[in-house]
Amino acid sequence: MATKPTMRVATSDSDLDRVVDGWHHDPHSILGPHSSHDSVTIRALRPLADAVTLVTPTVRIPMTHEHRGIWYAIVPGTEIPSYVLDAAYDGEVIPGDDPYRFLPTLGDVDLHLISEGRHEELWNVLGAHVRSYDTSFGLVTGTSFAVWAPSAQGVRVSGDFNFWNGTAHPMRSLGSTGVWELFIPNIGDGVTYKYQILGHDGVWRDKADPMAHATEIPPASGSRVFTSTYTWNDKTWLDQRAASDPHRNPISIYEVHLGSWREGLSYCELATQLVEYVQRTGFTHVEFMPLAEHPYSPSWGYHVTSYYAPSSRFGSPDDLRYLIDALHNAGIGVIVDWVPAHFATDPWALVRFDGSALYEHPDPRRGEHPDWGSFIFNYGRTEVRNFLVSNAIYWLEEFHVDGLRVDGVASMLYLDYSRKDGEWYPNQFGGRENLEAVQFLQEMNATVYKRVPGVMTIAEESTAWPGVTQPTFNGGLGFGFKWNMGWMHDSLDYIEHEPIHRQYHHGEMTFSMVYAYSERFILPISHDEVVHGKGSLIGKMPGDRWQQLANLRAYLGFMWAHPGKKLLFMGSEFAQSQEWNSEKSLEWWLLEHPEHQGALAAVSDLNRVYQSTPALWQLDDEPRGFEWIDANASEANVFSWLRWDESGSCVAVIVNMSPVPHQNYRIALPFVGAWQELFNSDALTYGGSGMGNQGEVTALPISWNGRPSSADVVVPPLAAVYLYFGRARS
Repeated sequence: MATKPTMRVATSDSDLDRVVDGWHHDPHSILGPHSSHDSVTIRALRPLADAVTLVTPTVRIPMTHEHRGIWYAIVPGTEIPSYVLDAAYDGEVIPGDDPYRFLPTLGDVDLHLISEGRHEELWNVLGAHVRSYDTSFGLVTGTSFAVWAPSAQGVRVSGDFNFWNGTAHPMRSLGSTGVWELFIPNIGDGVTYKYQILGHDGVWRDKADPMAHATEIPPASGSRVFTSTYTWNDKTWLDQRAASDPHRNPISIYEVHLGSWREGLSYCELATQLVEYVQRTGFTHVEFMPLAEHPYSPSWGYHVTSYYAPSSRFGSPDDLRYLIDALHNAGIGVIVDWVPAHFATDPWALVRFDGSALYEHPDPRRGEHPDWGSFIFNYGRTEVRNFLVSNAIYWLEEFHVDGLRVDGVASMLYLDYSRKDGEWYPNQFGGRENLEAVQFLQEMNATVYKRVPGVMTIAEESTAWPGVTQPTFNGGLGFGFKWNMGWMHDSLDYIEHEPIHRQYHHGEMTFSMVYAYSERFILPISHDEVVHGKGSLIGKMPGDRWQQLANLRAYLGFMWAHPGKKLLFMGSEFAQSQEWNSEKSLEWWLLEHPEHQGALAAVSDLNRVYQSTPALWQLDDEPRGFEWIDANASEANVFSWLRWDESGSCVAVIVNMSPVPHQNYRIALPFVGAWQELFNSDALTYGGSGMGNQGEVTALPISWNGRPSSADVVVPPLAAVYLYFGRARS
């Protein structure tokens, strides 16, 4: 007859206290099953239970209370049984599984890559994931939680499944990686949770999951377990994207703030209304201002708290996938604003996550942003770089995004950005460059372009930093495009002057061609230019109402024909009158008026002409694609130039920024023959005066300004005219 085992695997009261108090680095070494020479001791943490019973496939064993809600039972033999637990509370028996009988959900390779800062799919191993395991009691489904908190003394999971008390769910530390992990059976999608973290400073903090895939709707700040079930329908789009080079395609971007495009719309509603509108107006891409979750709506999304969770204001992550899918199926690309330059200071988010400066740089001279009241990432820490690089890939791969516009690059590159003397300190070579941020940006761009062919990265960079769009192997930052902030500032300054004074500012419109080929540029008229007292784009234009609208059409005609891709903020396409207010919808009622319909029609036609005319985009980044006809007609306020394509066809562009029309304006042209009038912003259908060239002009062999031919052209007041001469490819 076998001897009944009587000895449990020993532990000390102090270890049990540490488990209950939440600061044991490995509660699994105390809780769960542990074998001895002739038996298995099983401990369970069930605070406040009146009784606990261990249930195996063959036997029920009443457990004995050992210490402060920790119960134990001894099972004969050395084989660890499959088991569940029945816990009684006030006479009610609640069955449940034991989190501490399951192996870690992260493997050695994952932990190695995390410690090296090289895990390119960090979202698949950290955060919350629903998983299932076969057991003797059938399939057990639950959620694994994993979080990086290397300075924490203890981490617990709390949520709506445990009454927001994490005492029963302490996590284990997985070696030197700083990762804490726990699998909790019988909870799944929809559960709301946070981590309770005991910092190295002895303070408990409730923290949202940095890797959460979904969140509560702000101002609530809990993380949500979410598993995507979406089936994509954009394979044709993705295949075409991977086979193309976006840097050599026409790109016309419609910048959108989802909350105020049409107030109150969900992702799913936008999948109909926004898609139809963008398709009708002819933009090739939409650019969404930041979609990652942010607690403060007036921050427009630039103070992020959950980098891996799309904002829940508009629906679920799969609803966002549906919107992006709809855009792709309508032939429209998607760019998302991405914010690695700084993060929000909300105490439940990333700041001092484990009681230490974990994500932010510990020195406030490098870790705090003086302008934006936010924290700056510690780009020198490998795990932080990994968090951000993986996040870039996450948006591109998990949401099929076609491009990332990286916010605030200039603030990342310079240690003295917006700082006075004494508020910063130089790098190891005595310079002002943030070498760690440079390394991060290079790593991000190289990784993105390696993993996701056909996408693009775009830098919002406002300085003369060299090589922003040069490849990383040549020492560049590796971006696909850079916003041309110089062109934007100069051209907006020009148009705000009364036409009579513009002749003295003529160079502001031509200077951009001095550096046009130093980078690959996007011309941005963004949200920043129509807010905070700057007025709307139409509001910047001088003159009476007719002149303002004509100025707007002419300016956009200038922009669409200038080398560089295009970006226009929502509302400007139909001449919104008031400056943008992020808390209310655009002034859609203005489209009841013909002049605003005309502005929208002009932008729609510009997009159509632009995309169908390779001369306007094919050689954007090559000097041979552009020639001035006359850059110096300042007294007339006229600008004229040629745009060429690979076949030798070209567009002659004439822009008159004066309210005075020019009849029989002689312009030098490279070819004799008929030139088709592709676009005239003064057309009656746009609300113009209707002056034009009756569809074409004829160039005669009359030399002019060094060219072999010329033509007399009607140049309307405050207008842009495009003339096209096509040549067959040889």
